[in-house]
Amino acid sequence: MIKQYSLRLPAYARGFHLITHHIEKVCKDLPSKGLVNIFIHHTSAGLMINENADPSVRADLNKSFDHLVPERMPFYTHTMEGDDDMPAHVKSALTGVSLTIPISGGRMNLGTWQGIFLGEFRDHGGGRKLTITVYGE
Repeated sequence: MIKQYSLRLPAYARGFHLITHHIEKVCKDLPSKGLVNIFIHHTSAGLMINENADPSVRADLNKSFDHLVPERMPFYTHTMEGDDDMPAHVKSALTGVSLTIPISGGRMNLGTWQGIFLGEFRDHGGGRKLTITVYGE
């Protein structure tokens, strides 16, 4: 069995945003076991799994990414789309654009404190499109 869903996320501010509930809402009828693949169709945003209990983790991740990949570096040549664009591409490359999560017992088998996050790396990125593919039996 293979099912595929499209999801348009609302526009989020720059930073890391918990989107597990959006994924679960679209994937209501998961098989007893299998895999969920989540793919984002953008080069200036990314996906990650991280701690979902303490919001300060998201704030610290955002500060860390901004420290690792600052804006307005003199060696950037791709600058026509704004100061936040090239750093957003680098941050997307660091986080990745897809996640694969096991399905067990008809649910995504995430750890107790794990959640799925959108990394929005632009100041005004707009809504983001995801494709979610479910493989199972």
